[in-house]
Amino acid sequence: MTDETTEPETPEEETPAEEVAADAPAAEAPADEPAAEEAPAEEPAAEEAPAEEAAADEPAGDEAPADEAADEPAADAGGDDAPAEEPAAPVGPKAIRKAKRSAHTGEVKPTRTAEERQAERVEVRRAKALARSRRRGQERVKRAAAGKREGTPPAEREPASVQVRQGIVTSTKAAKTITVRVDIAKRHPKYQKIVRSTKSLHAHDETSEAREGDFVRVIASRPMSATKRWRLVEILERAK
Repeated sequence: MTDETTEPETPEEETPAEEVAADAPAAEAPADEPAAEEAPAEEPAAEEAPAEEAAADEPAGDEAPADEAADEPAADAGGDDAPAEEPAAPVGPKAIRKAKRSAHTGEVKPTRTAEERQAERVEVRRAKALARSRRRGQERVKRAAAGKREGTPPAEREPASVQVRQGIVTSTKAAKTITVRVDIAKRHPKYQKIVRSTKSLHAHDETSEAREGDFVRVIASRPMSATKRWRLVEILERAK
């Protein structure tokens, strides 16, 4: 028997398709094949057309927000140009004082007690009274100078008319004070009828000589109490 030795078959090296295509003679390819191969090359161009159209359409869609954004600044600009509403003027003394305090930008006054604030008010009133008296004196001097220039003396001040009432004493219980009932009879301006009414006055009686039922005369005077504005002048008739 003979041993048969088989040599391993060597695999043939596969040549790349690109090298085979390069080694193939160009004459063997038919003339029509290049035209057929070029046709598929044009297809991507046809497929790219929708992409270009889509790309061309996309800016149009993006332009709309841009236009809106362009319109919004115009609206905002118009809003800035529009006149702002002025705040309403404060009404009432408290609101006016509050507005002045909020607008004050100077130094803040230190806290004061009620007595200090009252003293400050008194000083302010005294200063205003002095300013008024000074101004009135200047006005009197001007009027006097104007009268001298015109050659006519200044008109004398007429005395003020004093109110006088007559009535019957109804009460003398209060100290140095009497209550006088004054009867008033007036003709109605429209109906021409006599209308009678009464009024009570509180008069000052320094000597307390008036009695109930006396017919007295009183004259208007300075305020002497909360209700007393009259003063006893004389007793016209004693009560019987």
